[in-house]
Amino acid sequence: MEIIILAVIALVGLILGAVITFLFLKMLNKGKADAIVKEAEAEAEVIKKDKMLQAKEKFLQLKSEHEKSINEKNQAILQAENKVKQKEQSLSQKQEQVQRKDAELDSVRQNLTHQLDLLNAKQQDVEKFHRRQIEQLETLSGMKAEEAKAQLVESLKAEARTQAMSHIKDIVEESKISASMEAKKVVIQTIQRVATEHAIENSVSIFNIENDEIKGRIIGREGRNIRALEAATGIEIIVDDTPEAIILSGFDPVRREIARLSLHQLVTDGRIHPARIEEVVEKVKKQIEEEIIEIGKRTTIDLGIHGLHPELIRMVGRMKYRSSYGQNLLQHSREVANLCATMAAELGLNVKMAKRAGLLHDIGKVPDDSPEVPHAILGMQLAEKYKEKPEVCNAIGAHHDEIEMTTLLSPIVQVCDAISGARPGARREVVEQYIKRLKDLEALAMSYPGVDKTYAIQAGRELRVLVSSDKVTDKDAETLSFDISQRIQTEMTYPGQVKVTVIRETRAVNFAK
Repeated sequence: MEIIILAVIALVGLILGAVITFLFLKMLNKGKADAIVKEAEAEAEVIKKDKMLQAKEKFLQLKSEHEKSINEKNQAILQAENKVKQKEQSLSQKQEQVQRKDAELDSVRQNLTHQLDLLNAKQQDVEKFHRRQIEQLETLSGMKAEEAKAQLVESLKAEARTQAMSHIKDIVEESKISASMEAKKVVIQTIQRVATEHAIENSVSIFNIENDEIKGRIIGREGRNIRALEAATGIEIIVDDTPEAIILSGFDPVRREIARLSLHQLVTDGRIHPARIEEVVEKVKKQIEEEIIEIGKRTTIDLGIHGLHPELIRMVGRMKYRSSYGQNLLQHSREVANLCATMAAELGLNVKMAKRAGLLHDIGKVPDDSPEVPHAILGMQLAEKYKEKPEVCNAIGAHHDEIEMTTLLSPIVQVCDAISGARPGARREVVEQYIKRLKDLEALAMSYPGVDKTYAIQAGRELRVLVSSDKVTDKDAETLSFDISQRIQTEMTYPGQVKVTVIRETRAVNFAK
């Protein structure tokens, strides 16, 4: 029993101890919580004060900036108002000046009107006095003034005509004798001092090969290589039984030279296929263009001509691949330049300008896309375009009498051009007419839309027209071939018949990178 009582007492003691401990801990935590709350309230008050200070500072800063911007705008408005006031003052001053000048002009105008009236009155008095004198003279002479004047004029005319005719006759006779002798002397000396060999231009080139086995490689499987070469160069390549030779036929020397050099590179390299052919032809075209510029520069240096426009130098180089009635155009122009220089020296004229005009006199024959104007006029227009002197331009344009000669250089260039072309064996009319016919064929086909290139081959018996595949359809190609053939038939004169072939192909090109 006592044990139970002790156990109950112990249990009650534990419970009381737990309650007391719990209450103590609760009071302790409540004190800490109050302290934390008070500390948080104090920190919040500090933060609140800081934020209030920051807000006040920001407000003051914004206020000062706003006041500053307002002051600046006010100053700008004041400046603008001052400028407007100044302009108004200057305008008013100018208006006053204009009014003063108008008043002065009115007074001057009135003075001039008064003076003119006085002059008119005096002139009328003078005319009356003159009429009275004429009437008195007519009364004394018994002849009217107009009749006396006519008789005097006729007598003076007859006397002056007689004297002038006698003087003119003497001068003309003397001039004819001296001018004829001097002109013959100058021309003969010029011709004797300048003599050149002549090279007649042909329409074919011979490409020599080491053996006939190369012919098969040039032709290619089913003729694809030779077709690609003809399409890229516009030259007809004739592979026949001629031993160790291939004939390149075409009227354009530039195309023939491109085809010859391309064949040489292909044969030397050994790789001959359509893609390689196109690559080599493009490369050779660039080489020919560089060579043309080099030829032009070398020609101007040899002749001592300086300051030519680069485009004119390129045209001079292209003369090497052009012909005039079978005569090489560059050789002809060089010869004319030397002839002009010699003749100008004999006559005491500007030698350098004469040589310049002689070299450029046929520059109008060089452009491929020459319009329907004479080559002399086209050459003059090109010279004017590239800032040549008026004397040179007139000599170029007048050397075939298309325009009037205004300088002494013009007849010299005309005479020297005739001398160079009139040498025995220098020219051949047939070749020039043939080349002109082929050029007209190509130009006729190029006039149609969608045509990229045209090549007259087989001595003008075939015209190949390459068209753009995205502009001309297969059906349009047939129509185009028919239209071109009909125009050739109605507009051109040619021997035999002309075959018109329109070629249309589509190429898809991409690059793997």
